[in-house]
Amino acid sequence: MARVVAFLRGINVGGHVVRKEDLRNAFATLGFLDVTTYKQSGNVVFETNTTDLEKIRENIERQLRKLLGFDVAVFVRTLPRLREVAEERSRFRLEEGTSLMVTMLPGSIPGPFPKLPLTIPKSTARIASASGSEIFSLTHGGGEGGLPNQFLESKLRVKTTTRNMNAIVEIVQKYG
Repeated sequence: MARVVAFLRGINVGGHVVRKEDLRNAFATLGFLDVTTYKQSGNVVFETNTTDLEKIRENIERQLRKLLGFDVAVFVRTLPRLREVAEERSRFRLEEGTSLMVTMLPGSIPGPFPKLPLTIPKSTARIASASGSEIFSLTHGGGEGGLPNQFLESKLRVKTTTRNMNAIVEIVQKYG
């Protein structure tokens, strides 16, 4: 039995409200066990015997479309992968007021990828590095936390979701 985390894009923002209980029930209906949400309901932790992450993602997206009536992009990561992502934080020297953000992609980073680091236009936020299917950014408050997601979606032309590295570390510590 493997523990897996589904990161849901756009849940409980922009009028797309869903109760945590409804989310847990939707995941349980798919046969997932020990389903819980972490902090925001857009982080769903569960156990499964299925090893095909793409199939898990497709099933969750289909179930959420039925439940909510709109499409939700889902990004599935195993806890071992999240542990690797969390270990990436040691590569960054964070100054006071700086946040390390992790943007998740549905697959490998499409190429060609711009030379890094790259400052997001009209901000001080920077895309700092990329590894596997995650991109790491540094933001500096003032509403910059959402900028990496918007910027990367426009540049890469794929749906993404972004979390603060602190949330990733907390999930690994609590469930891993």
